Amino acid sequence: QVQLVESGGGLVQPGGSLRLSCAASGSIFSINYMGWYRQAPGKERELVAGSIRGGSINYADSVKGRFTISRDNAKNTVYLQMNSLKPEDTAVYYCNAVIIATGSSHGMGYWGKGTLVTVSS
Repeated sequence: QVQLVESGGGLVQPGGSLRLSCAASGSIFSINYMGWYRQAPGKERELVAGSIRGGSINYADSVKGRFTISRDNAKNTVYLQMNSLKPEDTAVYYCNAVIIATGSSHGMGYWGKGTLVTVSS
């Protein structure tokens, strides 16, 4: 089995910073894509940032210049450094990955359970 576990959420004041981590574990052959989504109360889940292995990185317009996604492929981990946080960044942040499990010939999408980020004074 493959699972994703997020950490690093919490309460932060406007203008502050947080760093989220997401570690993939289990019978993993390779990870093609890792990214972060978020869902605010009453809103749909939206892409925050995504990283294709050896390829491009993309960000939502609302976080460009403030958030940075990075990966440690040796640790099967993706990070989201969030700076200059705003109240509208408050949401549950979910890790998403496309993983080829050991013994499999195709990738599957996996989700973490989410970590809450609250930006408030």
